[in-house]
Amino acid sequence: MIAIVDYGVGNLRSVQKGFERVGFEAIVTAETDVLRRVDGIVLPGVGAFRDAVSSLAKSGLGEELARNISKGKPFLGICLGLHLLFSESEEHGITRGLDIIPGRVAGLPSGVKVPHMGWNQVYKRRETPIFKGIADGSNFYFVHSYYAQPDDEAVVATTTEYGLEFTSSVCCDNLFGVQFHPEKSGEVGLKILKNFGELCD
Repeated sequence: MIAIVDYGVGNLRSVQKGFERVGFEAIVTAETDVLRRVDGIVLPGVGAFRDAVSSLAKSGLGEELARNISKGKPFLGICLGLHLLFSESEEHGITRGLDIIPGRVAGLPSGVKVPHMGWNQVYKRRETPIFKGIADGSNFYFVHSYYAQPDDEAVVATTTEYGLEFTSSVCCDNLFGVQFHPEKSGEVGLKILKNFGELCD
């Protein structure tokens, strides 16, 4: 069983349907006790960093996510769900994140159209479990105006070019995060969800 964390943002049902299409049961939940019982956790999200952090703090979900990650439970952050893992974001002023991955979230550079919306290529820095069977340079669907900057380059799994080379996914033991939306990325995106589901089995 995979839990998709409901903390007041959209896009939850499409992620759930993506997992169902590749044969994994997924539930949408805002209950901390459910997170303790499931085999894997997904934190999706679109929207404002500050509002999301506030919601996670008030509900206790933020602390529960950190506990589950530290215990080795497979975890996948998608788009805003990736950003929230970092120490801080500069979106609308500096806001503290969950501080699970040291680093910050910064705005895309001036001179490029924001948000970065549409298909773009993802290049592997190294082989990681959720990219198993996916060709280097595959196209995924992006919608974002900010990007993650890890302090430790070793956690970077893939990069993408858009005005600069930015981190498009991270991998650290049981912790994974992607900037793109696998649930909107066709068959190659479903392969990401399938690979994560298999890690949870």
